[in-house]
Amino acid sequence: MRVGNPDRGSTRRYFAGLTAFAAIAWPVLFCRSTSAALGSDQLTIAEWEAIWTRVLERHVDEAGRIDFAGLKGDRTDLDRVVAFIAAVDPASAPARFPSLASRLAYDINAYNALAMKGVLDAGVPESFGALGRLWFFSLRGVEIGSRSTSLYSFENDVIRSIGDPRVHFALNCMVVSCPRLPRTAFTAAALDRELDRAARSFIAENRNVRLDPQSRLVYLSAIFDFYTKDFLAQSPSLIAYINRYRGEPVPLDYRVEFFEYDWTINAQTGRARSPLARE
Repeated sequence: MRVGNPDRGSTRRYFAGLTAFAAIAWPVLFCRSTSAALGSDQLTIAEWEAIWTRVLERHVDEAGRIDFAGLKGDRTDLDRVVAFIAAVDPASAPARFPSLASRLAYDINAYNALAMKGVLDAGVPESFGALGRLWFFSLRGVEIGSRSTSLYSFENDVIRSIGDPRVHFALNCMVVSCPRLPRTAFTAAALDRELDRAARSFIAENRNVRLDPQSRLVYLSAIFDFYTKDFLAQSPSLIAYINRYRGEPVPLDYRVEFFEYDWTINAQTGRARSPLARE
């Protein structure tokens, strides 16, 4: 565990000292996606969500762990999902995303699908060390709506700018400390309920919120440390925020500390080490 200050704003999910290098190196290292299949943009949003749900139902268990071993040999649907992302997004086809909920549901699904593909492309490492995180979030190019970007930029420039901190209970980079990956796609029609459910589920887990009444201390997931600024935009303190989603509130005068983030890949079986796992 590491002590954090809930008033110091958000930090990054990966080794922050390397971001300057990433800004210089990413355009050189980026390789434009070739996954976009002819006609992929002709899918409806509902059809695309159904394909993504099929991937999740086949390869994600009730605990949110991913069957990457099985996915390696059964990735046709995942590739179709990613091909659609490469061709279509709210910026390139705004008429297909008429509401904020439709845009945000797309963004969450797209981020999670691109992260899943990224782990496969990396050879399913055992975990992400600092250099692995740099590659995965910032140097690895992804294509969204015919534009090249990175997961880092997609999350911070697009998704977080919408201003709903509940996305942090839905976005999943496929490691153990991420929120539990659901087995169905997020949808515009039910997004508010889905995000509320994700928030309550995340906050109810002892690995994410754990009280020590004797020390008047609450341990929180490092996600609350990484994105403190987002949560404090809606509540006066981190404790006040999590109390919105708890049946039994945490006393507001408790001190806050943060769990270390576990960057182990959240695979069901067969975690084979790849070079990205090394520091």
